[in-house]
Amino acid sequence: MSIVININKNIFLLQMKSTCYAFGVDDKGLLRHLYWGERIESCEDFDMPHIDEVSTNDPPAEITREEFAVYGGLRYKEYCLKAAFYDGTREVVYRYCGYEIAEGENCDELIITLKDIHYELIIKLHYKVYADYDLMERSVEVENLSDKTIEIERLHSAQFHIPHEGLNFTNVHGHWGAEQQKFTQKLSYGKVIIENRRGISTHNHNPYFILDRNASENSGDVYFGALRMSGNFSGIAEQTPYGETLVQLGINSHDFMLKLTPGEIFAAPPVICGYTCDGFESMSHRLHHFALDTIMRKGLRPVLYNSWEATGFAVNCDEQMKLAQKAKEIGAELFVLDDGWFGERDGIDNGLGDWYVNSKKFPNGLNELVDKVKSLGMLFGIWVEPEMVNPKSQLYKNHPDWIYHFDTRESDTSRGQYVLNMTKTEVQTFVYEMLDDLLSKYNIDYIKWDANRPISQTSPQKDIWYKHIDAIYSIAAKLKKKHKNVLFEACASGGGRIDYGILGIFDDFWTSDNTDAYDRLFIQDSYSYVYPIKAMRSWVTDCPNFISQRNIPLKFRYHSAMMGSLGIGCNILKFTEDDTALSKEMIAFYKQIRPIVQEGDFYRLSGAGTSDYFVYEYLKGGEGLVFVFLPQSKVGHRGTTVRLRGLCKKSIYTLETDGGEITKSGDYLMNRGIDLRLEGDYASTVIKLKRNN
Repeated sequence: MSIVININKNIFLLQMKSTCYAFGVDDKGLLRHLYWGERIESCEDFDMPHIDEVSTNDPPAEITREEFAVYGGLRYKEYCLKAAFYDGTREVVYRYCGYEIAEGENCDELIITLKDIHYELIIKLHYKVYADYDLMERSVEVENLSDKTIEIERLHSAQFHIPHEGLNFTNVHGHWGAEQQKFTQKLSYGKVIIENRRGISTHNHNPYFILDRNASENSGDVYFGALRMSGNFSGIAEQTPYGETLVQLGINSHDFMLKLTPGEIFAAPPVICGYTCDGFESMSHRLHHFALDTIMRKGLRPVLYNSWEATGFAVNCDEQMKLAQKAKEIGAELFVLDDGWFGERDGIDNGLGDWYVNSKKFPNGLNELVDKVKSLGMLFGIWVEPEMVNPKSQLYKNHPDWIYHFDTRESDTSRGQYVLNMTKTEVQTFVYEMLDDLLSKYNIDYIKWDANRPISQTSPQKDIWYKHIDAIYSIAAKLKKKHKNVLFEACASGGGRIDYGILGIFDDFWTSDNTDAYDRLFIQDSYSYVYPIKAMRSWVTDCPNFISQRNIPLKFRYHSAMMGSLGIGCNILKFTEDDTALSKEMIAFYKQIRPIVQEGDFYRLSGAGTSDYFVYEYLKGGEGLVFVFLPQSKVGHRGTTVRLRGLCKKSIYTLETDGGEITKSGDYLMNRGIDLRLEGDYASTVIKLKRNN
């Protein structure tokens, strides 16, 4: 059992493979944090320390390391829960009521029950212990057992106490076309806040925290947590005056208020969290393994071709069939018809909401293209943006009240579209039935679900920021239950929905609209810290790239895209014979190595910004790969030494390099390493390795 309880002391110890987490109940009935770090075997060793006030301005409630701080009393620190009761009282005073343990297939779960001393507000703290992964999943639910509504003004899913100061905080910043730009800053006094207020979670910040004590890839203390929610989140990291670092993560309280009606239970999104003393690599492996084993759909992701950059909105059946024929020739397994196939859709200002097949573009119906793709032995996919509507569409003319709006204000358009109010039952029914009809009528294997603008004019209700995405989750889950083999890709104006909330309901992430192969090395490097490689869709597209205007050799573009789930977005009808031949070669090679890339262990040997070279390793069983990139040769360039990781020390490995085979021991390859030298600009290579014994 991974949950150990000292009943006499009211102390709980959550045991994982190499780490543990402890908290307990003090003599005032408050839940207090005790420890998070390397594994301690005995629960008996833990005691509840006595807390004295520093002064009348630093009372015990302010100093106490509460497991779940609430608003009220002599607390001026960050809190996880703020509630307003029906008589005007605006503070929570809770007491511990008890616990229960539930055993699951992959985890044990501890549930702690707290209750307000006067009102019928129940707080349940959930701790799922994934011992084999050295991870926990923490969450909270609130229940109203009274006969009157309780207003919840703030609800963060979990609070973490880290017994160190001067930590490094890591997250990402960015915007459209420049998502996943990793930054690290030193935490001192004051607060670091990451958040999203747009309704789409991740162009700017991402809903996770990483805190380290000067860690490297394979050494040093790292504390981390990732929120399983898309949309408006907030995270707070603070070095307190009392010798610790405090972190919270959850629903953004910006413009948020949940009316908890009598008898209602609301469950906040969980946080996957962990600690390691072995650096960032260990953190990434734990999260990647957890995602692959417990969240993601099984099976390898197909090589896709997407028609967007070839045709834009100028879609017609004949050209799509020509593209499909060519896509099959170079080795694609999935053909995705992108935007422009429906309604009066010839640009961004019309068509959204009118999800019928455009008869001018498909005079014989969509099945003509679907049947062609299927006859070529490929899967068929299609693009949709079901949360949006254009003002010119028939749907909007019929239902102008279906968008987010205020009656006395003119609603904003962005990209020529409004956002449908997904909290309305009739809108949810429309979106589900539209997609169900599409999947039932046509033999579709893949849905690319896009969302190209943020939410505004949110209507009088302040809970829509959460309920909107909850409706998306519900519709997609219901569709996948009925259409079991359909893969769903989460796209939101590029990489706007990369998070653990969408993952598991959707199957792939569209990482960024920026497909420049050099830029993608930075984006993919940052992505890899928290999210699994298998979910990372990466495309080869035309040059000059439409964002960067760079011209990069096709081989480099393939190697960059082959680091994730490979896709092709070029206008392949304009390929030269050499382009076609190289594409066939690269795609065939990717199919050979795909199990290692998508399901192997990932290592950042020399990642973004650490040298002139970008070097990454993948290992699965006795096979592996090393991707090496040199974007630009510099004056006095001397090559690089690559030291591999994760090998068996005493085993012998053969490496297939451009210069021939190299046979060395695992010891040698990890400690001495191999010398590599690439020349020119945008040089790249992939080295295969295999264990011989």
